[in-house]
Amino acid sequence: MAFFLRLATQADIPQILAIVNYTIKTSTANYQYDAQTVAEQTAWFESKQQHKFPVWVAIQDQQILGFGTYGVFREKMGYQFTIEHSVYVKVDQQGKGIGKALLTQLIDQAKAEGYHVMVGGIDANNAESIAFHQKMGFEIVGHLKEVGYKFGQWLDLCFMQRQL
Repeated sequence: MAFFLRLATQADIPQILAIVNYTIKTSTANYQYDAQTVAEQTAWFESKQQHKFPVWVAIQDQQILGFGTYGVFREKMGYQFTIEHSVYVKVDQQGKGIGKALLTQLIDQAKAEGYHVMVGGIDANNAESIAFHQKMGFEIVGHLKEVGYKFGQWLDLCFMQRQL
């Protein structure tokens, strides 16, 4: 059975949380240190809903394989047409087109909603994610040195953007 995309619901929070927490514990794709709680992930989801930002999930056999969202890039009014996205796919599901489907959905929705630029902040050592974003039409526009710290090391952050 192939996966399909749909908007997330409150019932999806535990599976989204599992993906987020695995990423936090095992990688530098997320610079958070501590696993999120159900209450924190619920507050995140409710904030997305309140601000009318989408959370899309990829589903197969009632299991969430990945999710994608976007939100505010910066708070000042002049940035209102720029958004920052996130896409997370379970490690054992990567390379199957799930990330591409989720990011394509986010790009299409952002265009339809009148956004002008989509930004992604990616750990500079994550060559796979950088290459993936380049294939999706993003370009590297900045490299911030040693702005993150996790697992006992300083981390560089790569900013990529795509004009919509």
